[in-house]
Amino acid sequence: MTSLETSRLHRETRPLFLILSGPSGVGKDAVLQRMRLDNCPHHFVVTATTRPRRDGEEDGVDYLFVTEQAFLEMKDNGGLLEHAKVYGNWYGVPKRPIEQALDDGRDVVIKTDVQGVRNLRRVVSDTIAVFLAPPSMEELEYRLRSRQTESEERLKVRLATAHEEMEALLEFDYLVVNENNALDDAVASIDAIMAAERCRIPQRQVSL
Repeated sequence: MTSLETSRLHRETRPLFLILSGPSGVGKDAVLQRMRLDNCPHHFVVTATTRPRRDGEEDGVDYLFVTEQAFLEMKDNGGLLEHAKVYGNWYGVPKRPIEQALDDGRDVVIKTDVQGVRNLRRVVSDTIAVFLAPPSMEELEYRLRSRQTESEERLKVRLATAHEEMEALLEFDYLVVNENNALDDAVASIDAIMAAERCRIPQRQVSL
């Protein structure tokens, strides 16, 4: 293969669509924040939600915090790629920023729950699904309790849901364990997954 042919192959590399999922409290937000701080060139999708903002969260960075009326208008007008009601609050993925990123040749990284993964895989072709898991369920419970953001009743619901989500592992392409004090290792694993996928034959061809 000539250098010209190699260069052409490089230019034709298609963008990836990576979905990061896992149980509540496993550290999905922390992983994505570290990836942003590492200046990864990906487009990080910001999910719209009607849930109240937690202390330290920034609108437009952690989530797009919207009213229920505004959310339902986006949904009814076809502005969401997928949506679901989780723990009594609406969550949805704005469609237009993703379309723009893919048109620009940028990889797309999105965080969602297991239900969201299933929904996205119905409407987006050739996605990469990565399951972020805790080192143990006991550690996951400790992390959830340490947040001190919910009642005991809601914690029990989240833990029960987490056990159900762990059973969905075989629906995913990759597993990354978010060990204690090893956030950089989790990020490095995701980077390695994306590097391997760029070498895949045939390449993934994402379409909405």
